Amino acid sequence: MATRRPRPHRDDVRIALAGLIGGLLFWGAGLSTRPATENFVLWPERWSLLLPLAVTAGCELLRRTHPRTGLLIGVAALALDTVTQGNLVTVLMFTDLVYAVVLYGPATSARRLLWISGLLTVLGTVVPFAIWRIPEALLIGVIIGVVTFTPGATGWVVRNHRDAAEAAHLRAEQTALLAEIDRTQAVTAERARMARELHDLVANHLSAIAIHSTAALSLDDPDTSKQALGVIRENSVEGLAEMRRLIGILRDSSGDTEPAAAPTLDGLGSLVDQARANGLDVGLDRTHTALPAPVELAAYRIVQESLTNALKHASTGRVTVGLVQRERALDVRVTSPLGGARGDGPRAPGSGAGLVGMRERVALLRGTFEAGPDDGTDGRTWTVRATLPITEGETE
Repeated sequence: MATRRPRPHRDDVRIALAGLIGGLLFWGAGLSTRPATENFVLWPERWSLLLPLAVTAGCELLRRTHPRTGLLIGVAALALDTVTQGNLVTVLMFTDLVYAVVLYGPATSARRLLWISGLLTVLGTVVPFAIWRIPEALLIGVIIGVVTFTPGATGWVVRNHRDAAEAAHLRAEQTALLAEIDRTQAVTAERARMARELHDLVANHLSAIAIHSTAALSLDDPDTSKQALGVIRENSVEGLAEMRRLIGILRDSSGDTEPAAAPTLDGLGSLVDQARANGLDVGLDRTHTALPAPVELAAYRIVQESLTNALKHASTGRVTVGLVQRERALDVRVTSPLGGARGDGPRAPGSGAGLVGMRERVALLRGTFEAGPDDGTDGRTWTVRATLPITEGETE
């Protein structure tokens, strides 16, 4: 299938028509650039001016689609116009062809044309003056410069401004795209963080409610049911409070409210007491001093999630929580019996979103995390180990 040739631009058609009509008006009024008596006027007939005028006007149709071809044909037309009485409009259209080559043509052609036109201007100035030794000879170089070098230089300046504007527009689009990508990543990270917070804060209360409600329904003992209902109410109230706090954070977009305090290891005792109230046998052993807020928050969430998993999945037995501070790290270790909770069969107390959330928290601090059956045992215990680096000068 033959390729379709590009059609002339509408502005090029307008320029060609305007040039052709203007040249005809000059020709009809008897205006020309030189008298027929000049020695180098080889074609003195008046109608001879129309041929280079028509050819140059046709070249204007190529100024955007094929600028170099248009200029080459225009050079021949200008040479033909030189041996006639001459039409000023033909010369003006030729200067536009030079301008178009520099502006719309390849960069190599634009630079080459500037060098050639500049060299012709210099030669047209020096050589005639050296031959005739009269000041008027310098006007030849001026005319050559006005016809060739000046429109080329103008086109080069416009081309540089156009390229700079396109580059600035491209950079603006890239900046907007990067900003959109950053915003999307920030929204995704914030959603993931809020999902972890929601899971860590509410899962423990919901697990306790489910377990104690099952016990209240299965045991026909008023005292046991009353105690279970008390635990259910306490966990329901605390869970609702945490939910309200998170929903308030999500709804507030003004930034005027004070941020909620992040949990610290000072509240670890209350967390263990709550787990004991929910029916877990928990032992706490901790040896540490004041730690950076990110480390304390990560350690608190790891212990909280591990106790929640033990409440949901571990069999009856003692759960041990240990925190040991070394020189540049905090070791967190939580060991629970491996088995089915409330007789629902063997199950690992650490899977799903909770385990993923713990890994993410440790990864953010560039620490190490392991969770699985304790090595060196009969496989009846599940241990969560985390090492949280302590960086000097770490801030919240």
